[in-house]
Amino acid sequence: MNFLPLRLFKVCLLSILCLTGGLVVNAQNKKIDLKGIWRFEIDRNDTGVKDRWFAKTLPDRISLPGSMTENYKGDDITLNTQWTASIYDSSFFYNPRLEKFRKQENLKLPFWLTPVKYYVGAAWYQTDVEVPASWSGERIELFLERPHTETRLWINDKEVGMQNSLSVPHVFEISRFLKKGKNTITLCIDNRTKDIDVGKDSHSITDQTQGNWNGIVGRMELQSTPTTYIEDVQVYTDVQNKKATVKLRIVGKTPGSVTLAAESFNGETKHVVSPVTTEFKITGDTTSFEMGLPMGNDMLTWSEFHPNLYKLKVTLNTGKKTDEKEVQFGMREFSIKGKYFYVNGQTVVLRGTVENCVFPLTGYAPMDVESWERVFRICKDFGLNHMRFHSFCPPEAAFKAADLVGFYLQPEGPSWPNHGSSLGDGRPVDNYLWEESKRIVKEYGNYPSFCMFAIGNEPRGRWVAWVSKFVDYWKEADPRRVYTGASVGNSWAWQPKSEFHVKAGARGLAWDKLPESNSDYRARIDTVKQPYVSHETGQWCVFPDFTEIKKYTGVMRARNFELFREDLKDRNMSYQAADFLQASGKLQALCYKHEIEKTLRTPDYAGFQLLSLNDYSGQGTALVGVLNAFWEEKGYINAWEFRRFCAPTVLLSRMDKFVFTNNETMIAHIEVANFGENELKGQATDWKITDTYGKVLAKGQLSAKDILIGNCQQLGTINLPLQAFDKAQKLNLEVSFACTDISNNWDFWVYPAALPQVETTGVHITDKIDDETKAVLEKGGKVLLLTAGKVEQGKDVVQYMTPAFWNTSWFKMRPPHTVGTLVNNYHPILEDFPTDTYTDIQWWELIQKAQVMELNSFPAMFQPIVQPIDTWFINRKLGMLFEAKIGNGSIVVCSADLRSNLENRPVARQLYYSIVKYMNSHKFMPEWSLNISLLEDLYKKEGERLNIETTDAPDELKNVIL
Repeated sequence: MNFLPLRLFKVCLLSILCLTGGLVVNAQNKKIDLKGIWRFEIDRNDTGVKDRWFAKTLPDRISLPGSMTENYKGDDITLNTQWTASIYDSSFFYNPRLEKFRKQENLKLPFWLTPVKYYVGAAWYQTDVEVPASWSGERIELFLERPHTETRLWINDKEVGMQNSLSVPHVFEISRFLKKGKNTITLCIDNRTKDIDVGKDSHSITDQTQGNWNGIVGRMELQSTPTTYIEDVQVYTDVQNKKATVKLRIVGKTPGSVTLAAESFNGETKHVVSPVTTEFKITGDTTSFEMGLPMGNDMLTWSEFHPNLYKLKVTLNTGKKTDEKEVQFGMREFSIKGKYFYVNGQTVVLRGTVENCVFPLTGYAPMDVESWERVFRICKDFGLNHMRFHSFCPPEAAFKAADLVGFYLQPEGPSWPNHGSSLGDGRPVDNYLWEESKRIVKEYGNYPSFCMFAIGNEPRGRWVAWVSKFVDYWKEADPRRVYTGASVGNSWAWQPKSEFHVKAGARGLAWDKLPESNSDYRARIDTVKQPYVSHETGQWCVFPDFTEIKKYTGVMRARNFELFREDLKDRNMSYQAADFLQASGKLQALCYKHEIEKTLRTPDYAGFQLLSLNDYSGQGTALVGVLNAFWEEKGYINAWEFRRFCAPTVLLSRMDKFVFTNNETMIAHIEVANFGENELKGQATDWKITDTYGKVLAKGQLSAKDILIGNCQQLGTINLPLQAFDKAQKLNLEVSFACTDISNNWDFWVYPAALPQVETTGVHITDKIDDETKAVLEKGGKVLLLTAGKVEQGKDVVQYMTPAFWNTSWFKMRPPHTVGTLVNNYHPILEDFPTDTYTDIQWWELIQKAQVMELNSFPAMFQPIVQPIDTWFINRKLGMLFEAKIGNGSIVVCSADLRSNLENRPVARQLYYSIVKYMNSHKFMPEWSLNISLLEDLYKKEGERLNIETTDAPDELKNVIL
């Protein structure tokens, strides 16, 4: 069932229930659930307060908890919709090729997912509830777990107040506003950016991610407590001394006693803590005091390996009245020593991803534990142990789930104070974030997964002084976690007070030079005294998976994907979409493998944060994940393959290069990064070398060693003389720990140092189309046209060995512009050139900054043999190697450099050999006939280019230290 019929069924059913006389309530456990059908009205002209809508019966209906979008309330999307987000690529609005997508009947926006309805402004929600007589004399609160964003409350025509938090529940004390019998609750919820501007690209509000929705999600309740009640419980654990200190705040005027009782609930071992009771006296309207809770010798600790949790039951007895609170906590110490993090005294390296609040079915973060547990368990299956939340704080369900899974979290204040906002300049957002941080710590501070905290992402303004005070305050106020000011890019200033740094700079692949696995990032972090965590590592793009479109059955539609798919069809390449995905995906996975391994090779590196393991649907559509937006695999790498290079214990190989000639020796220095639960005593390392068919060509075992906790531990060296390999081929080195599932592998290539002479007298080899070339073709001859360095039609397309970063739209066509290369490895022209369907490392010699040829004007179904994959925003047909009939003759055209320095470029030499050998064979029979003018255009005509006229740019491009 798709979204709209299900929504209509739900609304109709609940409307019928509503007409029977209001909400069905349950007063058990002193709570009344307010979910159901509420009355509703959109306040488009912002007149509701003036016109006293709180005193009238609202005419429409809406289902809560939920958003307006989920209820199909709001406006249709148009080209003029005013979004809560930045658009950095204006080309969509004027590119003539995209004109059909700007028409309302076919509107498809490329920037982000498109909601089914949209509304930013005030909206009113209303219901009636009858408070039980048994609640008389009690304190009563209205609890709204996650409204978005500002809430104003009226009870029975009387205004109670306003709250504005993007991170914690909105809770109103309403006892004095209630009357006997029926009571009317009226809410005005406003999702506009007003005086408090957290930044329109903040993931807490932006249309780049979850969307700027209006509504209430999560629990909605009336809650009753005695007039003397437990206002707050905070648990401070002391693992070394096996005790917890419980800090309590009691509000009210009646003395009494407090009992603490705790027991474990999720581990294999059950542990019941002996309860403790203490009497307390009233010291004012609010009484604060501490109680010790000895955990005993059977205490269970919490970590990623053993996430043991306790339920603490706090009982307040004041004679005839009793109040209770339950708190989940874990015995965990998250600390810093030198450049590393420690959990309960053991070194931890963070293997993280950034969660960007991409949940396209609902348009907001899940409010249930099961959904978050699924996400964290997928992350853990991919070898991760950490998640940063980019400029938003998740709901309580995320902390509960991370506790259960054993996952370290870094929530953030809900702000990217940039792109129209700033921090430290005296704006209202300064005080808002200060108070929001207090609300976050109070609400979620007991969860052991809450290990790190930052106020937000990449601020502008005089922000360093502001975040310095933030860190100083929280280090003193709550030492249960560690603090950094903000997560920032490389051009941002250092934050001298931060306990750790989340910063770009020590990331990326230096594949402007020959790929190797010897280098690391130590030079970029040597001067840093605190733990350094890489900021938004990776960001390697992959081609869209158009089969994903059908999955968007909720509040978001993948109109961006539909646009890219239709544009690809217009270019006559829609049949190649799946191949583009796989070829670009294999390259993306290769980049993640080498970047993560480089991080793990670096001494004193505290960890990395990918951006991200799953795709990011906004900011131009950033398909940087090996998983899609639904946390599902895309088919080119699975969790087991990823976990070989991303896990608590990873075997690593230091190699000078991955391309050899057969007069060399392949040398690999094997080491290990072990941040697992235990040291490994007397651990032997097995190794083997196989060919592409899995045949074992060599094998051995490195001497057994004790594997400690830490990285850069040398295990031994593998030497393989290559003289026996007289044919170009791909080989694979695999290393593994005996009797474990710990293994890793690397492809490498061996080429003949000397190749047989190939006959070239029958092939005219040239770099130009001159009279001699035309004469050869006219006579039925063979031509090898080498266009490297002379291409005009396609010159604007810049390709690197690595794929496009984040995406070309958001970064204003910054190179590289390609996301990989599709290779027809079955073509006989490559018979003597070992390759897969994608560009693996051996292609570096041929790909890195090599020219491509734009083939848009070629016949629709013309297919190059080696086809660079253009950015999906333009979808030009590109080629680096193709063949054709020209008149009476035949031609092979190649834009890779197959001429210069071949004595030191064995891959280029091998491809040249394979091409010429093929051209001398009976197999050289091109399928397609072309007019020679198409080839001449490659030398003369300017290719298609995209001019992005937006005056602004992402801050990373501005290179301004603020």
